[in-house]
Amino acid sequence: MKWEGNRESDNVEDRRSDDGSGGGGGGFGGRSIGLGTIAIALVASYFFGISPTTVLSLLSGGPVSQPQSQQAPAGTNRATQPEDPKKKFVRTVLADTEDVWTQIFSANGKTYPPPKLVLFSRATPTACGTGQTASGPFYCPGDRTVYIDLSFYQLMQQRFHVSGEFAQAYVIAHEVGHHVQNLMGIMDKVNNAERQMSKAQVNAMSVRMELQADCLAGVWAFHANQARGILEQGDVEGALNAATAIGDDALQKQEQGYVVPDSFTHGTSAQRVRWFKQGVSTGEVKSCNTFEVKTL
Repeated sequence: MKWEGNRESDNVEDRRSDDGSGGGGGGFGGRSIGLGTIAIALVASYFFGISPTTVLSLLSGGPVSQPQSQQAPAGTNRATQPEDPKKKFVRTVLADTEDVWTQIFSANGKTYPPPKLVLFSRATPTACGTGQTASGPFYCPGDRTVYIDLSFYQLMQQRFHVSGEFAQAYVIAHEVGHHVQNLMGIMDKVNNAERQMSKAQVNAMSVRMELQADCLAGVWAFHANQARGILEQGDVEGALNAATAIGDDALQKQEQGYVVPDSFTHGTSAQRVRWFKQGVSTGEVKSCNTFEVKTL
């Protein structure tokens, strides 16, 4: 992926402390949208040593104990440290999403207020409650912020055998896709509809929400490549590998040996690949209407 030298966003906040810890807080009270949820809960026990039950309780608003807030060592000033290449990458990718979505919204007579992105370690307070590493990258509509612990990229490589900068950019673009859904009023409509639904129906609606975010990530990639030529050989394949690795069916099969379709919240590997490819091949938001199609 070609990104060095491109504009960097000023909307990134780094809450990582130098000892690798983050601030503690209360349990998840609001809805957040991310790549992880149940799927990440299944692998959390293996990679992070956290019980899946604890993670699922956290995500559903149940009571869980939180790590204590820790501060960076006295006298440490992150601003004086050498530039963090990972942070620079995140700032550049976020800036690229800002440029693309600003242009798309403007073409439709609308203004695009960009999200903030917070880098954290272990845990951090959000408008949706306490964000945890084990929940994976997520978007909180309450504060219009994307939250990511960069150790998720290690998880992608070590646990899912997915690497490459464009695959990492896809993760950010997916969460920004949720921000776009929020701005378009899709989240409110879904939340209102879910109040009258069964658990299985709510899960099915969540799948459509997540697949649309995958498609919107593809829309970003299409326009970013048109404007700045960011894609290199193998980049799209890397993102497709990421989408395949974090499909609900793939994760459940890997962790428990069987799949439970009614429990899917993000879509199968094939569905995630299909909808990302839909966005990256058309570059059109209207092609991402996962709520109107009968077959995903």
